[in-house]
Amino acid sequence: MGRRSKRDCRDVSGILLLDKPEGLSSNQALQQAKRLFKACKAGHTGSLDPIATGLLPLCFGEATKVSQFMLDADKRYRVSIRLGQETDTYDCEGEIVAEQPVDVTRRQLERALKAFVGEIDQIPPMYSAIKQQGQALYHLARQGVTVERQPRRVTLYSIVLLDFEGDTAVIEVDCSKGTYVRSLAHDLGQSLGCGAHVSALRRLGVGPFDIAEAVTFEALEAMDDAGREGALEPVDRALPDLAEVRISRLATPYLLQGQPVSARLGGEHGLVRLYDEDGRFLGVGEALDDGRVAPKRLMVRVDAPAAAGGKS
Repeated sequence: MGRRSKRDCRDVSGILLLDKPEGLSSNQALQQAKRLFKACKAGHTGSLDPIATGLLPLCFGEATKVSQFMLDADKRYRVSIRLGQETDTYDCEGEIVAEQPVDVTRRQLERALKAFVGEIDQIPPMYSAIKQQGQALYHLARQGVTVERQPRRVTLYSIVLLDFEGDTAVIEVDCSKGTYVRSLAHDLGQSLGCGAHVSALRRLGVGPFDIAEAVTFEALEAMDDAGREGALEPVDRALPDLAEVRISRLATPYLLQGQPVSARLGGEHGLVRLYDEDGRFLGVGEALDDGRVAPKRLMVRVDAPAAAGGKS
C-alpha cells in the first residue's frame, strides 16, 4: 500500500469540541484530530498549554471562517494553584525560582482573590506566544532573556474558591479573551507574599460551548467516519450573540455572489447571521443603514442543516 496522498483528504466542515488531554500542545491536538477526520482544512481557536486539559474547539473546513469569534469569546477554567512556590513559567513545568512558607487563611485567600475580579491590567508571562519585535517571548525566555511586557486590560467576571487545603487552592475563573491564568496565579502569590504557580488547569467553557459537550480522542478513535462527522457541531453555533437575518429566495443567489441585498431588518446593526428561507446557514453579514445586508464571511457549503435557523 502506498502513502496517502493529499488528494485523499476529505471536505469536512463543522466544529469539533475536543476534550484535550494533558501533554499535547493545541497544534499537536489539532494535527491528531485532522488525521482522524482525514480533513483537508482545519484550525484551532486559541492555545491551551500542554499541561492543560479540557475544551478545545477545533474548526474544520468552512468553520475556520468563524474561528475568530471563538478566539474573542469568554473562557471558563478550573485551576489548581500551588502556594509557596514561584516558577519561571508560572506553572508546574517551570523551574522553581523562589520558595516561601505558606501562612494563609481561607479568609485571606478569598479576600486576595476578590481583588482580581473586574477589569484589571495583567502583565503576560515571559513564557508566552506573544511577539515582541517579531520574536515570541518564550523564545527569549529560553535564552535567559527577560524583557519588559506591556500590561493588557482583561476582565475577570468571577473567581470562585472551590477548595483550599494545605498549600493548594482550587478556583473556577470566568474571564475575557486574552486572560493568562498563569499570570493570575503568579500575581495572587505575590499579593499573598508567598509566591504561587498553576499546578493543574482545565478549560470548562469557550463562549457558548461547555466541556460537557466535548469528546475525547479515545471516543473519536472508536468511531467510523460517519460517526466522527456526526460529532461535529454546526458552524453557526459559534455565533449565538449575532442576530439572525433571513434572506429571500430571490435575493440569496445575489448575496452568494458577494452583493449586498435587501433584507427585513428588525433594527439590527453590525454583524448578523444569515440564513436562506429554508433555514440553511449562509454565513456572516453586516446590516447596513440603508436596509440592506452585505456579505462578510460566506459559507461555500450551504447544504448542511443550521443549528439556530428560525431561533431569533
